[in-house]
Amino acid sequence: MQDSYNGAVRRGAAARKRLTEAATGRQKADLVLKNASYVNVFTDQVSVADIAIVGDRIAGIGSYEGERELDMTGKVLLPGLIDGHIHLESSLASPGEFVRAVLPHGTTAVVTDPHEITNVMGTEGIDYMLEATEGLPVDVLFLLPSCVPATPMDESGAELSWRDIDSFYDHPRVLGLAEMMNYYGVTHGDEGVLSKLAAAQLHGKRMDGHAPGLTGRELDAYIAAGIGSDHECSTLDEALAKLERGQYIMIREGTAARNLAALAPLLTPQYASRCLFCTDDKHPNDLLEKGHIDYIIREAVNRHGVDPIIAVKAATLHAAQYFRLDGRGAIAPGYLADLVAVDDLTSFRVQQVWKGGVCRYENGTLSDIPKPQVSADLDELAHDTFHVSPLTPEDFRTEESLGVIGMVPGEIVSTDNGTADGVDLERDILKIAVIERHHNTGHIGLGYLQGYGLKRGAVATSVAHDSHNLIVVGADETEMAAAANQIIAQHGGITVVDGGRPVAGVVLEIAGLMSDLPLEEINRRLEDAKAKAAELGVSDGIDPFMTLSFMSLPVIPTLRLTTRGLVRV
Repeated sequence: MQDSYNGAVRRGAAARKRLTEAATGRQKADLVLKNASYVNVFTDQVSVADIAIVGDRIAGIGSYEGERELDMTGKVLLPGLIDGHIHLESSLASPGEFVRAVLPHGTTAVVTDPHEITNVMGTEGIDYMLEATEGLPVDVLFLLPSCVPATPMDESGAELSWRDIDSFYDHPRVLGLAEMMNYYGVTHGDEGVLSKLAAAQLHGKRMDGHAPGLTGRELDAYIAAGIGSDHECSTLDEALAKLERGQYIMIREGTAARNLAALAPLLTPQYASRCLFCTDDKHPNDLLEKGHIDYIIREAVNRHGVDPIIAVKAATLHAAQYFRLDGRGAIAPGYLADLVAVDDLTSFRVQQVWKGGVCRYENGTLSDIPKPQVSADLDELAHDTFHVSPLTPEDFRTEESLGVIGMVPGEIVSTDNGTADGVDLERDILKIAVIERHHNTGHIGLGYLQGYGLKRGAVATSVAHDSHNLIVVGADETEMAAAANQIIAQHGGITVVDGGRPVAGVVLEIAGLMSDLPLEEINRRLEDAKAKAAELGVSDGIDPFMTLSFMSLPVIPTLRLTTRGLVRV
C-alpha cells in the first residue's frame, strides 16, 4: 500500500512539474489555443488570450507557444458543460450511445442517478452502470439511489438500506446520495431514510433533494436534514423559498418536465449563483433534435433574455461548485482542459469539444467512443430481468368498480376522476394494469385511465417509474394480454398492439430500460411506435409511452396505480 502511495505521489509531482514548466514558459505546452476569446466565469467577462494545455490540464492563460497551435479567432471558448441531474436510462440507449449523443453538444460531465436500473437489479444495477461508463469521453459521475423502492407501496427488484449502498461511496466517481424522494420519511423521522442521509454526511458527500411543493416547517425540516438541492421546482415562489433557505436550485429542462420558463427569473445576479442546469430525463428525439445542456443555454438566452455569461455559469461553474468538483467548470490554470468552442454567445452552435485536452469533436466529426467492458455475469443479469409468467385476458378482468386516473396533457401529474365499472370508449375510459415483473409474485394492480384516447388495441411498456414493473393500457382485456406477453417475450421494451399482434415497438433488452441499438435506430423505432399509437387514437398532447410510464409513480399527485392497486398520493 505504501509503495502504491509513494508511486502516486511521484507521478503527481512529475505531472505538476511538467505543468509548471509550461506555465512559466520554460517549456512549450503540448497544445496552445491561440487568440482565444473565452468566457471567464470568475470575472463575468469574455477575455482574449492564448490557452496553454499540458496533458489533461490548462497550464496557463496569456501568451504561449506550444508543440501544436490552433488559431481560435472567431470562436468563443466555454468550459465543458455539466448536467447536474440525469437518469441515463431515460435515453433508452446504452451509456456509450448516450455519450455519443451529448458530446457533440459540449457536454463533458454528467451527474447521474442510476435509480431506474437499481430498482430493477438492486446493487448489481449500480455495478453495471459503473462498469458501462468507465473510460468514456464524458465523465459520468454518480449519486447513489436513495429510494429503492420509491415508497413502501411499490414492488421493485430490490429493497436497499443504507448498508447496501454504503461501500459505493468509496468509488472515485460517486459524489453523494441521489434525490431523496421520500420527503415524508425525512420530515416524519423515518429511521431508514434518516440513516441514509446520516451515512452520506459521514462520508462527506452531497445529498440531493426531490420535494415538489414542500413548504413551511416541513420544508425547513427537509433542508435541516442536510439536503442541499432541489430539481422539482415548478414555480418561481417555490424555488425562491428553497433558495432563500440555502438550497441550490437545479433548473430542469428535460423531456418529461420543463421548468426553465417558470424559473428563468432566477438567472439574474441576485440569485444565479445558487442555480445550475439539469435535464433529469432526456429521450432520444430530444437528444437528436434539440441537444442537451447547450439547448437549455440557447433557450435561456434567446427565449428568456438571460445574460449569456450567467447562462454559461449555470451550465458549468455552479454545478462544479455544488458537487465540489475542484478543477472543473472554468477556464483557468490547473483546471481540466474540458473546453467547448462555439460560434458566438447567441446561437451557441458547438464547433469543437476537447475532453482532457484531446479534441473529441470537430465540425460534425466525432472521434470513436470506446466500448466499456462489462463483466459477463453483470451483462447476463442485465439482459434477463423479466420474471413473470405469461398472462391471459382473465388476468385483467374484474367485476369491481375501480378508480379512474385522469391524464393531464403535457404533464405527468394526474387527477382523481372518480370510479368506473368498465371500459367506456365514448368517455375515453380505458383499462390500465401494472404487473409485477421482478419476482413472479402474480400481483396485478387494476384501474381505469381517462384522457389517453386509445380507441382500439393496447400499449405496454416496461419503463414504468420508478419500480419499472410492466404497465399496460388497452381497449379490452384480450389486447392487453397480447401486449403484456409481447413485452415478457422480448425481455422488456415498448409495444403497440392492434388486433392481437404487435404493430410497432422498441426492444429494451438491458434491464427492460435500455437498448443495445444505436440511438438513431432507437429513435426511429420509437417515433414509429408513437405514430402507430396515434393511429389507434392516442390523444394529442399525450406521449403514449413517456406519460404512461409515470402513471405508476406513487410520489407524484394525484392518483397512481401500483402492483398492489390504486394509490391516492
